[in-house]
Amino acid sequence: MNTLPTTHDTTRIDDTRIRAVRPLMTPALLEEALPVPEAAQALVEHSRAAISKVLHGADDRLVVVVGPCSIHDHDQAMEYAQQLKAQADALAADLFVVMRVYFEKPRTTVGWKGYINDPHLDDSFAINEGLAMARRLLLDVLALGLPVGTEFLDLLSPQFISELVSWGAIGARTTESQSHRQLASGLSCPVGFKNGTDGGIKVATDAIQAAKAAHAFMGMTKMGQAAIFETRGNDDCHVILRGGKQPNYAKADVDAACALLKAAGLREQVMVDVSHANSSKQHLRQITVAAEVAQQMASGDARITGLMIESHLNEGRQDIVPGQPLRHGVSVTDACISFAQTVPVLHGLAAAVRARRALR
Repeated sequence: MNTLPTTHDTTRIDDTRIRAVRPLMTPALLEEALPVPEAAQALVEHSRAAISKVLHGADDRLVVVVGPCSIHDHDQAMEYAQQLKAQADALAADLFVVMRVYFEKPRTTVGWKGYINDPHLDDSFAINEGLAMARRLLLDVLALGLPVGTEFLDLLSPQFISELVSWGAIGARTTESQSHRQLASGLSCPVGFKNGTDGGIKVATDAIQAAKAAHAFMGMTKMGQAAIFETRGNDDCHVILRGGKQPNYAKADVDAACALLKAAGLREQVMVDVSHANSSKQHLRQITVAAEVAQQMASGDARITGLMIESHLNEGRQDIVPGQPLRHGVSVTDACISFAQTVPVLHGLAAAVRARRALR
C-alpha cells in the first residue's frame, strides 16, 4: 500500500523567535509608483561621473558630503536642501557638494533605526511607507538639482533607492562585512569605506580591494525574486577617515593612511569625516576640524579629495519623546552644526581649494 508524502512539521525549531511576518512591496512596484524623471537620471549620471573624476585625479575640486546626521522629516529636509543648493551653486567652481540624506542608522545597542525602518518615529515600523517616503524625498531633492549621498546599511534597501544615489558610504561597523563589500562591488555609484571604530585603516583598504573585485552573491531583484548577482567590481571606492580611539585627520594620519593605500596598490586619497570621533562627538568641533583640514589643503595636500559634515537647519540634537513635539530642524540622532554655522565652513573649504590650485 502506497502512502502519500507528508509535510514534516518543524514548528518546534523554525522561526521560534519570529513574532510576525509582514508583506514587503517590491522595488519594481515602488519604482512604478515613483519613477525617475529624465532630468533626475541625467543629474545622477553626471554627478557620479564628476565624483569619479575627483577620485581619479581629473578634477581638483573637493567633494563635500554635507547634511543631517539622519533624515526624520521630509519638509525640513527640503528646507535644508533648498538652502544648500544655493551654496552648492555659488561654490561649484571649487566644491562638488552632495547632500547627505541618511535613512538608516546603525545602533550600538538599540534605538531609532531611521526613516525607512520607522518613518513615524513611534515604533510602528511602517517599513513599506518608509521606503516610499525615502524614495519620494530623494526625487524631490534631485528635482532641485542637488545630488544625494547615503549610507548603505541594510542589504535589501538599495534595490529601492540606489539608482537615485550619487555617492554611497559603508559605515565603520560594516566596513569589515563581506556582504557590504560585495554590495559595494555592484553599486553603480562611488563608495566610501570608513575606517573601523577603533581607528584601524587596514579594514578600509581591504574593503576597497575587495570591492574592486568581481563577486557572486545572493540577493533580491527589483521584481522581488531571490537571485544570484554577479558583479564587475567598483573602481570608484575610497577611504573615509572618521577617527577611532583618537582623531585621525592630521597630516600624520593622512600620511599613514596613504602609506597603507600605496602598499595595497591603491590611490593615495582620503575623505575626512569631521564629525564622529574626529570631533570627539562634540558637534561644534566640526568647525575647528574642517578649518584644520582646509589648512592642510591650502598647503598643497592634494590627497584630501573629500570631506563630510553633519549639519542641520539648527544645531544640536534632541531625543524622541512620545507625546512631546520635536524642535524644528534639530537632529534626532547625532548632534549637528546649524546651517548658518555650515556656510562659512563651506566657504573656507572653497578658499582652501583655490589656494591648493594656485600652488600647482
